[in-house]
Amino acid sequence: MQMRKEQHTKGWNEIKTNDSWAIFKIMGEFVYGFEKMSAIGPCVSIFGSARTKPGDAYYELAVNVAQSVSEAGYGIITGGGPGIMEAGNKGASLADGTSVGLNIDLPFEQHNNPYIDSDKSLDFDYFFVRKVMFVKYSQGFVVMPGGFGTLDELFESITLIQTNKIHKFPIILVGSKFWGGLMNWIQDTMLEAGTISPGDLDLIRLVDSPGEVVEIIDDFYKGRMLSPNF
Repeated sequence: MQMRKEQHTKGWNEIKTNDSWAIFKIMGEFVYGFEKMSAIGPCVSIFGSARTKPGDAYYELAVNVAQSVSEAGYGIITGGGPGIMEAGNKGASLADGTSVGLNIDLPFEQHNNPYIDSDKSLDFDYFFVRKVMFVKYSQGFVVMPGGFGTLDELFESITLIQTNKIHKFPIILVGSKFWGGLMNWIQDTMLEAGTISPGDLDLIRLVDSPGEVVEIIDDFYKGRMLSPNF
């Protein structure tokens, strides 16, 4: 028993040492991200599945949304990979707008798409550092159909606003056929159970067209100063 405890303690101490040195790499990613992103200007982030192929209705919708948002004067930030991310950067490129990619090193799916501005492609090892860049430098989140990663970004942003950790900004779900069931569940189950407040429903908007996305963002920022969120 004593030998087993010593083995466990030894392994734990080695982990602690590695964790301490990792702080410097994490700091470096934050400094790199802050310096790059602070120079870009107002942007809107577009999230969605990496598995959505060109020609898919949601891929083409994401292109149109990004193009419309870019034409309204905002840059586009995506996760930098394929699928909806590629569509977002493509739409920005078609509008000659700012096209940013926050890439993450993954064992599958992720590779830089060709529509990111060459000087605005950032690479990250840590998901949590990358998330901070999305939240800090986005004037709004546009959430296309996606999987667990998309839901992660969606609910974390809602939680940060709900708990007053960041200022409110538009969070827009695009695709009522895809997102309608989730919104119904939030209202009929979570709200009914009392786990959220009625006002929390106002943190999310559900739309189906690029024009609605632009209208929501423009209306929100009338009379407001555009700046990083914290």
